[in-house]
Amino acid sequence: MLLEQIYRTVFVYFLVLVIIRMMGKREIGQLSPFDFVVAIIIAELAAMPMEITDIPIWHSVLPLMILGLLEVVMSYATLFSRTIRGIVCGYPQVIIKNSRLQRDEMRKARYNLDDLLGQLREKGIVDVNDVEFAVLETSGRLSVILKSQHRPVTPADLGISTHYEGPPTVLVMDGSVICKNLKEINLDENWLYERLKEYGLNPQKVLLATLGTDGRLFVNKK
Repeated sequence: MLLEQIYRTVFVYFLVLVIIRMMGKREIGQLSPFDFVVAIIIAELAAMPMEITDIPIWHSVLPLMILGLLEVVMSYATLFSRTIRGIVCGYPQVIIKNSRLQRDEMRKARYNLDDLLGQLREKGIVDVNDVEFAVLETSGRLSVILKSQHRPVTPADLGISTHYEGPPTVLVMDGSVICKNLKEINLDENWLYERLKEYGLNPQKVLLATLGTDGRLFVNKK
């Protein structure tokens, strides 16, 4: 009995892991209502074979696999069809336009003033009058465009030229050399070992090493 429960739990765990990976890389807040409902159903179906050992495991496995397949099919359908995407995910709604609250859109979205003010405060905005446009995205998050006079000053505003700043390249992580990243920037392991020698380290003793676009090497030992 105990071994059967362990077997069912391990099997369902990996099956659900595969299905969730098939659903794509999205945060919980980015799930559409359809995806959210599917996630709840998957959780219920996954719990059944672990709790009730009297029913055959395939009674839950088959629905799980069908749901996973439907999710993949619907994801591709929404990728190529804006109409289906609108039905499944909805459309963004303009909540503030030219600094004026769009009451009709707020009613359609059942989005009240407390929600609006709370999400504005989360973005560090306390005065609605500072907002030019605010869009309620399909994920439920609020995108805000401030009036030009309330936006932070940028180097472009001051006419200051800047240099390219891309993300740093990870060379070593948890003591392992990321050879693929080294090749992408036309470097090799010999170069890396020589640079790490300057710190008195080898890759096995490094927690994280990155190379910035400016050529600076960051090294954090274990």
